[in-house]
Order: sequence, then C-alpha cells, then structure tokens
Amino acid sequence: MSLKEGDKAPSFAAETEKGERVVLTQFKGKPVILYFYPKDLTPGCTQEACDFRDSFARLKKLGVTVLGVSKDSAESHRKFKDKHELPFTLIADTDGELCKAYGVWKLKSLYGRKFMGIERSTFVIGPDQRIRKIFPKVKVKGHVDELIEFIKEG
Repeated sequence: MSLKEGDKAPSFAAETEKGERVVLTQFKGKPVILYFYPKDLTPGCTQEACDFRDSFARLKKLGVTVLGVSKDSAESHRKFKDKHELPFTLIADTDGELCKAYGVWKLKSLYGRKFMGIERSTFVIGPDQRIRKIFPKVKVKGHVDELIEFIKEG
C-alpha cells in the first residue's frame, strides 16, 4: 500500500533520542514535517539536518513540528543531535516499522550493489493528521526552503 496526499498519516508510537515515547496524535492541531533520512553523521544526512536546524526559527514561526527519522539507535541520534546542536526531535525507528508504514524502506542501488535502505523522503502532515504533501527521493540542497514555501502557501 502506498500513501497518497490526502491520506490519513499512519499513526506511530516510537522512541526519541532521549529515550522518550513520541506518538503522532500528540501533534494533532499542528503541522508536522516528518522527514526520513538514511543514516546519522553521514554527509548528506548531516547537511539536511543542519539545514533544518538553520531554518528552525522560521519553521517554528509557522507553528511546525520537525521530526527526523532513521533506523539508527537513540544513542546514535543523541550523538548526532549533540554534535550538530539540532533543536528538533529525532526518532529511532530501529525495527523499521515506521519506515515501512510510510513506504520509505526501499530497494536501493549503489555502484551496482543492491540493498534495502531508507529513501530520503519528507511528509508534511496537516493539523488534521492527513498527509498534505509527499516529497519522495529528496535532494538535500534547497529542500528545507521548498518545505517552508509549501507550508506558507497553506
């Protein structure tokens, strides 16, 4: 089953970098950016996280909650967050259930080698918990600005 814009966002209960439980319904009434990335402390993922960090004040002004998701452990997320002073929550989807629910766990190919991994993707979830926009196969450069423009347009 693949998600479409307008679908109800798959609910989840997951662990944050602080070891706390986070559930999608706690953000009801607010827009949420749920972004999936392959791995903590890798160049592209670090750039993307730092772009969110650098635009965090603008996102906050729009009332947006940012949640980053990868299959890394809470401990790995803590190190990533501390090293780059990330002001938003990172979700440790160690069992991959969240990645599967959102359809971002895909067969990837690198230098002819095939493997399963997270396809860098972003979901904008509206205050009604419905998916307003899906950005698949995200290119990091300019992505956060693109998200802000989309949210501003309402």
